[in-house]
Amino acid sequence: MRTLFLLVRYEILKTFRKWRTYIGFVAIAVVVPLVEVALRAQGDSLIRSMSRGLAADFIIIGNLLNTYFVTYFIMNSLWVHVPFLITLGAGDQLAGEATGGTFRLILTRPVSRTRILVAKYLTTLLYTAALVGFLGLLSLSLGAILLGTGDLLVPGKTLVLLPKGEALWRICVAVVFAIWGMWCVASLAFLFSSLVENAIGPIIGTMAVIIVLYIVTNVPIDLFVTIRPYLFTTYFNLWQRIMEEPIPWSEIFRSVGVLGGFSIGFYLITWYIFARKDVLS
Repeated sequence: MRTLFLLVRYEILKTFRKWRTYIGFVAIAVVVPLVEVALRAQGDSLIRSMSRGLAADFIIIGNLLNTYFVTYFIMNSLWVHVPFLITLGAGDQLAGEATGGTFRLILTRPVSRTRILVAKYLTTLLYTAALVGFLGLLSLSLGAILLGTGDLLVPGKTLVLLPKGEALWRICVAVVFAIWGMWCVASLAFLFSSLVENAIGPIIGTMAVIIVLYIVTNVPIDLFVTIRPYLFTTYFNLWQRIMEEPIPWSEIFRSVGVLGGFSIGFYLITWYIFARKDVLS
């Protein structure tokens, strides 16, 4: 256990010393303030259009353009792009070693390939959690400064208005579920990273798979509807389900199980490939 801990510590230090690791964090640090400033300037019209159905039957008092709404809006808007940022770090874990010609040096250590792979995988999961957590924390904290707090208006097929007392914990749980979903993306990129010797390959491969599956998940064709339950992209919206009223816990836990199963499956395939990989450089 101590050996594994030291390996994980080493991999974390090595990962976060690379400048490319911070590309995703810099992108989020630029985009989130821009979106929140824009919403502060012109977000009232967006809120009015969303709450038009409520205004006919209810008198709405309070600040609906607040940090909770902005955080939900940003997470919902960036969810196609976040997987790309995740692959920048996850896809480099194994392919980066092959590119740098350091695999043979690493494998001369008196530790098994399995432990090395576990350390790299745990580092990948930590990087993913840090990136998604940074997105949620920055959106909440900056939104609180610029827009304040209030009830959370959740748009969708039906409008849901969550009281201020529930909004914060639901957003926090949503971020946790979002991390869980993105771990599946990271696991797929980690798998592709074991197949190639260039970090560009896992990025392109992962995004190509996700884009194709997104199309299959969202295009209303009977054939696609039939296979959707077997695609991991179908369950990426589990973080949004926490905003429904009442919360569909059974469906959420089913999505958690499916995504966890895919992540474990991707890792086991990676282990099988890596354990038998003939390292020449």
